Amino acid sequence: MNQSEPNPATRLHDRYGPWALVTGASDGIGRATAVRLAESGLNVILVARNEAKLQSLADTLRRSHGVGCRVVAADLALTGAPLTLAESIKDLDIGLLVAAAGYGSGGPLLDSDLSLESGMVDLNCRSVLELSVLMGRRMVKRGRGGIMLFSSIVAFQGVPRAANYSATKAYVQSLAEGLHAELLPSGVDVLSVAPGPVKSGFADRAGMTMGAALQPDDVARGALTALGRRATVRPGRLSWLLEAALSPLPRWARSRAMAKVMAGMTS
Repeated sequence: MNQSEPNPATRLHDRYGPWALVTGASDGIGRATAVRLAESGLNVILVARNEAKLQSLADTLRRSHGVGCRVVAADLALTGAPLTLAESIKDLDIGLLVAAAGYGSGGPLLDSDLSLESGMVDLNCRSVLELSVLMGRRMVKRGRGGIMLFSSIVAFQGVPRAANYSATKAYVQSLAEGLHAELLPSGVDVLSVAPGPVKSGFADRAGMTMGAALQPDDVARGALTALGRRATVRPGRLSWLLEAALSPLPRWARSRAMAKVMAGMTS
């Protein structure tokens, strides 16, 4: 390895250490990313609603990788929760934010639970915005850092039967693209991660049936490899194939194509 190149085994720790904040860490992509970060030697702050799952994960990471772990049980969809979280960890030198908390829904929007859909906007959009600003300010002051936000393959067009979910992910995608350009001169890397279907608890909550889908660790690995090197990454072959098939089409045609995909995934 060229001495001028970072060691792959320590790149994440050297660039973003010593602490990483991971939301949605109890399951799915958030959990897989937290494990990958601990393997790289970063201490992790694990955030989700399920404290028992977080404590179990923290015990495993301490035992297996010798890293520091702090558990914060919180519902980030609640007003003021991101600020309370930021205040509770202000004693730690946080160099990486992984904002993986989020959920979706499937089916006709007018038949949905409005409180569920509104809560999705609060969690998928507002909490991501607030944490990006709060943590981003700290990273700019320290002169380096990273912010990883989770978009989706559905973010690039309106999607019938996932209209609100795709809209929240379009917001995240646009936010990440803008922040990437804004913060690059400050030494803070921003990445949008836009995977296709992923095998996790997400599908159960959204009422979706996943066929060909990525494993959460596939997404985590692809995202962490791309962090600091790209503005957007679409992990996995399925995501790449969907992009290749849809990108040449106008937005209305992409929406129609995604409608067929969603019809096969939702009842």
